[in-house]
Amino acid sequence: MSTQDLVPSPVGPVDVEQAEAALVERYPRLVRIAYLVLPPSLGRNRRVLTAHALVQRSLPRRRVPGPAVPQPRAAEDAVDPGYAYVRGEVLRQALVAGLPLRRLALPRRAQFPPLLPHVWGLRLFPRVGGADELALDQRLSRLSGPGRAAYVLRGLERQGDPEVLRVLAAAGVEDPESALAEADAVDAVDAPETRRAPGTPTDHPERVGEQPGPGDRGPTPGPTGTGTATGPSALGAGAGAGRPGGHGTGGGAGRPADGTGSEGGEAEAGPGARGGGRTAAGPAAGGGPGRPGAGDPAGVGGGWPEAGPSAGGGGGRSGAGDPAGVGRGRPGAGPAAGGGAGRPGAGDPAGVGRGRPEAGPTAGGSAGRPGTGDPAGVGGSRAGVFDPGLRRSGVALLESDEFDPCALQARPTDLVRRRQHVRAVVVGVVALLVCGALLGLPGDGWGRNGAAAPSYARNPAAEAALDPAALKRVPPAVWPVSTRQDFSVWPARGGLTGDRALLRRALAVWARPGTSVHSSATPGTPVGPPMGPPQLLFAGVVDGARVVLLHDGLRAVRYAEPVEGTAGTALDFARTDGADTVGSAALVVSRAAGNVRYLTAPWVKETVVRDLLVPGKAPLPLPRDAAGVTEPMTSPALAQGCTRWNTLEVVDGSGRRLLTDLGELTPARLLWGPPAAPADATGAEARGAWARTACQLTAVRAHGVRSVNAWRFARQALPEGAGHGTWLCTRAETWRGTGSRVLAQFLVPSPAVPAALAARSEGSPACGVREPRVLAGVLWQAPGGGWYVLAAGSAGFTALEVSGGVKGRSDGPVLAVRAAAGARADLGGTLADGTRVGALR
Repeated sequence: MSTQDLVPSPVGPVDVEQAEAALVERYPRLVRIAYLVLPPSLGRNRRVLTAHALVQRSLPRRRVPGPAVPQPRAAEDAVDPGYAYVRGEVLRQALVAGLPLRRLALPRRAQFPPLLPHVWGLRLFPRVGGADELALDQRLSRLSGPGRAAYVLRGLERQGDPEVLRVLAAAGVEDPESALAEADAVDAVDAPETRRAPGTPTDHPERVGEQPGPGDRGPTPGPTGTGTATGPSALGAGAGAGRPGGHGTGGGAGRPADGTGSEGGEAEAGPGARGGGRTAAGPAAGGGPGRPGAGDPAGVGGGWPEAGPSAGGGGGRSGAGDPAGVGRGRPGAGPAAGGGAGRPGAGDPAGVGRGRPEAGPTAGGSAGRPGTGDPAGVGGSRAGVFDPGLRRSGVALLESDEFDPCALQARPTDLVRRRQHVRAVVVGVVALLVCGALLGLPGDGWGRNGAAAPSYARNPAAEAALDPAALKRVPPAVWPVSTRQDFSVWPARGGLTGDRALLRRALAVWARPGTSVHSSATPGTPVGPPMGPPQLLFAGVVDGARVVLLHDGLRAVRYAEPVEGTAGTALDFARTDGADTVGSAALVVSRAAGNVRYLTAPWVKETVVRDLLVPGKAPLPLPRDAAGVTEPMTSPALAQGCTRWNTLEVVDGSGRRLLTDLGELTPARLLWGPPAAPADATGAEARGAWARTACQLTAVRAHGVRSVNAWRFARQALPEGAGHGTWLCTRAETWRGTGSRVLAQFLVPSPAVPAALAARSEGSPACGVREPRVLAGVLWQAPGGGWYVLAAGSAGFTALEVSGGVKGRSDGPVLAVRAAAGARADLGGTLADGTRVGALR
């Protein structure tokens, strides 16, 4: 037979409701079919769950259409279309589930373990059968998936070979005939080992028949009897045993000893034909193959008479009511109905058949000791006891509890291993969360948030502060009419003020700088995200970097990223609270290659560069562009030595200001004068003093300095006529208000000699507005070679004295006492009110 001829029988149209009704009604049988076709290598627990899942997934989603032109239906197609469709889907999925997973092929849904139904903590499996069930399961495990499907269709569904071939072809089997040949091999192994009745030839092994299945087309109920044929090549007998054919075809099959066959009804004729007759009427209907008997001279067919006084059954020795003495009698009427195999007895002369009487005074009995209806006690009725010497066939075993996935037993899984698996799952989930967090970190490249770290919160206020559209932008016309001049009235300038992507990255890095960001902040400056939308001061390209300057009222923030590449992102913070007109005159916009550029305030009219160490030298002009960015100038904050100290001198509407770079975002203002009334260090005296003390500014570099004031608190005549010395006090104020640094310096008469550091202190109120007094001393060598302790105090000191290695006292604010080289002494002073004050330290 060619596979092209295996056209599936039409099963449509099928409604969803019709398929659901068939699935619910035949659910146990469909699950059994799936369980038997699935490969045993899956394990019993997974086979059970997979079988249920396949059946539950076989319900169509919509109506299944039928063929456009109806095909002629065969007799075996008289199956409910809904059941036929669902059974075909179950077979197709079960065959797919048995296929191995391949590396290059996409896996199909049926090849995965089922999601539903699923049982946690338990293993489910059918009830354990006997040795016969185990042997059949082993034989089925050696078959291929199509072979198991063919065996199940033939044995469990009672389908004939043509219908089995068509169903397999519809399920997607490429070679149905090979699958049927595999099933035939199992049938050959399933030949049962039965007890042989006395006098029965050894070449006629008995076979116990199977019960009819849903696919059986046996005779209609009535006063009939069925016989089980026996013979050298018996495959089954009776009205449902073996492979049933079309409607009206006999059930039993077997070859007679002489090679001829006799059949009744609509059975096909031929030598060794399978079949038993179904006669309409007759006094004695024929039995199965065997020796000739009444009603069946050839002893081949299993008779099932509609009427007759003595209905025969099966093949074997002749006997009353069962001339062949072998078949299983099912008399509908008659005084003596044939029984099963066994010793001759009343109602079962051969004593072989299994009686199932429906009427009659002496019907075949059950297996056991001889009794009424079964003198030999061999034949088994439905209420009888099975003889241990008889073994059921493989087809009959398919109905056993061993292969019933709906009657299940439950046992726990390996509890110790389950506990270990739970721990492993918990560890895996934690590791997955950690890996997900690590994968969320920014890598190379400017993404949506650039070099920003992962978002830490979903606060509406914080998100609004990071929205570039919410940035505050001050129009250029605001500052001239404003009552205050500080960073709050700076207009937004630069060529990239409209670049939202750049602004978004700047805000994101400000809020959460990543590990690759080079961040700096002046002491005491918070580095957290802004409390609200900040103000945009500048956005543009400067020295090969995209720079953004922002201000939030407390801090000035500089964000810089390179134009080319992704490395070198910088973020600088500087505290600017309380900035006035001079304090907000300029911000550092770029610092590169030892140079610095400033962004000046819109009210700055002129910018020049002045070398603080050369007070008599004229300043150099410092051009600016349209955005207010100056040309680069040498920065003293990055210089290695102190050979030049360039400062920025700006001119605004009220005068000149002198600013210096101390390595911070905001330049420091240089002042000259007493603490109560300092002025900008732009005069000749101030520049002369700063020329000798500028190099001491390195002591306050990167300290958050807002302004530095220097003033002369004393002048002293030097011993041995060496001239007059000058005492200076330098105080650096910070933006945070604390941490101020005070330096006391001594200047010799020679202007080329820089100031000598006499004392220093941090956090002291000396030399400031709150405490303007100061006292300091030095060990000085006169030009003649003598050593002296020189000391001086500010106004208010009435007496000074030294003790320790050098002793001396003077009335007034200055003191000079001869000492030895390297001498150490303690210095103190007395104020006009008698208060003792120590030296600056």
